[in-house]
Amino acid sequence: MRSVAIASRSFSKHPILRKEVLKRYPDAKFNDEGLSLNDSSLIEFLQGYEKAITALEVIDEKILSELPDLKVIGKYGVGLDMIDLNAMKKFGIKLGWLGGVNKRSVSELVVSFAINLLHRVTFANAEVRSGKWYQVKGRQLSDCTVGIIGCGHVGKDLVKLLQPFNCNILVHDILDFKDFYQKHSITPVGLEELMQKSDIITLHLPLDSSTINIISKDRLQLLKKDAVIINLARGGLIDENALKQRLIEKKIAGAALDVFAIEPPNDREFALLDNVLVTPHIGGSTEEAILAMGMAAIDGLDNSRDPSSFLSKK
Repeated sequence: MRSVAIASRSFSKHPILRKEVLKRYPDAKFNDEGLSLNDSSLIEFLQGYEKAITALEVIDEKILSELPDLKVIGKYGVGLDMIDLNAMKKFGIKLGWLGGVNKRSVSELVVSFAINLLHRVTFANAEVRSGKWYQVKGRQLSDCTVGIIGCGHVGKDLVKLLQPFNCNILVHDILDFKDFYQKHSITPVGLEELMQKSDIITLHLPLDSSTINIISKDRLQLLKKDAVIINLARGGLIDENALKQRLIEKKIAGAALDVFAIEPPNDREFALLDNVLVTPHIGGSTEEAILAMGMAAIDGLDNSRDPSSFLSKK
């Protein structure tokens, strides 16, 4: 039986991660053709291997049923929404995964987005480039009310980064992190209250049946006119059509989106709005975060667990 197959394109072309894999598994197979593997092509690529490293590849029951030799998957990246954990358990396949390894990369980008939107940096830059020169007025992050939806790894790290700005922090999460809230003077509130009171709303949730379109058209209408919203978590959490309309009508001050329901987004008009900041899913794409996620996936090949232990973290 062959050792490990690396389906991820980005992992396969990273020299440091390749070297580390080959040190442990000299006969490892990489996706050197840079193929987007799915369905039959993914099955063919992983056929006969005991271990695999995957990233954005969809791993479902149909795929796993065709891979009788597969025993372990090391997950490259912090999201588990591409993997059917129940199907892995059914077929006795273990998962190697570590959450939160890219949290500082994401939380730093949230702060930069917040400052950019509040100070209207991108808008002011575009005005100067078009030949205009006038005072563009903005707002400070300091002393703002920041609403964090989801206080997991990234949410907690963001709280720490916001401390010097003296922000009033509101949090909404289905779990109660009472000790953390008390330590950092955080107020847990209901989602609607958070939407109404926050100057900045930032999302840090997984995408599943309970969170899809959690920021709905009705909830967007609760935002203050000078509020901004940031999503570096998952596309599909926000009703993008409703958000676009609120931005066009200047009913909210701005939005920063690193993720979309469909990537790349097919609505170019949205990306060109002067109160919108758009990036191509770069939240966890610092070199430090990429290495940390890659090493976690490699370590996960030898330190894996029953996938049921991850179900509550998905």
